[in-house]
Amino acid sequence: MVPDFDPHSSPSEKLRKLVHARLVNLAEASDDRLADAIAAVARVDAKWRVAHPINHCAGNAEALALAFGPLKRALPDLERRDVIFVGGTYQGRHYLAAVGHYCGTMRRDWLGIPATNRPIYLRYGEVYEIDPEGAVVQANLLWDVLDVMRQAGVWPIAQPLGSAEMWPAPVTADGVRFDLSDPSQSDDSITQTIAMHRTLAEFNDITRLNRESLIDMPQKEHWHPKMMWYGPAGIGTTRGLDGFVDGHQLPFRIAFHRPQGTFEEVQAERARNGAGHYIRIGDGPYSVTGGWPSVYAVHAGGGFCGLPPTGKPVFMRVMDFYLHHEGLIRENWVPLDMLDLMMQMGVDALARMREVLRR
Repeated sequence: MVPDFDPHSSPSEKLRKLVHARLVNLAEASDDRLADAIAAVARVDAKWRVAHPINHCAGNAEALALAFGPLKRALPDLERRDVIFVGGTYQGRHYLAAVGHYCGTMRRDWLGIPATNRPIYLRYGEVYEIDPEGAVVQANLLWDVLDVMRQAGVWPIAQPLGSAEMWPAPVTADGVRFDLSDPSQSDDSITQTIAMHRTLAEFNDITRLNRESLIDMPQKEHWHPKMMWYGPAGIGTTRGLDGFVDGHQLPFRIAFHRPQGTFEEVQAERARNGAGHYIRIGDGPYSVTGGWPSVYAVHAGGGFCGLPPTGKPVFMRVMDFYLHHEGLIRENWVPLDMLDLMMQMGVDALARMREVLRR
């Protein structure tokens, strides 16, 4: 069992369908109906947290002006395509969480990224805290802006070690879940995820950080032989435990020195630095964790995204969506605010892009 997760309390089928329909309508609403569409989704004073460079919006008016309005103007035929839509209750708060892509033809520039006049897929991980009537109280939107830069041909950093392709739907084709799941399965899913997190937290990076040790450490007890790890633009997708270690885990741990100790000690140190999870839920064969920020570390090693170490502390806005299949973690989708992380590493990717375009 995971403390503060209640497998017997989850948003109802009715609320799931209602919120999902409102989110679809928000994506597809015309300019003159956009304000009404966002009002239907969220309380007027809802807190919106959106990936860099949007960051924080205090209320629906700011979310409309800074996030959805510009996106809709750039992609006027926008539509929402969820591949995962799940729910649960953590610390008494009710959540709905999604992975998918906004799709549309990029007719105008967006955040300074030049229009392509071709279809663009904006990858997202989104977590919504809702009230008992289904109105959003807080929204956490990790939009993969860096991947749109890739699609527009204005890539600003070193090529990723993993595959840069679009994230697929779950192999089980059951990611959009309106029906309520078996509470015991939901509990088992998030329990397995936190048990895997424990192995990651307690691994000694100081004395054992090498490829062989990472492959052989207890995380292997939780990952499926055909595991897929879907990272954001800049990191990419890997397959199998060895691919995960080579394509992400080892380079990441070399670059970012994290707190050491027991799982509880690591969690406490993260909390002291303002990092941790605001969501830990299971929904049938799926589980979700996330923090704003979730990860605290010191950027003390080189190589990540081809960048040298800064020696500075960094904080990462991250979500993890897991599919548990055949008793193991089969797939892991990882939205991460890469532009925000890169800013902390001394690189303003959007400014770099603007300078290249100016020249």
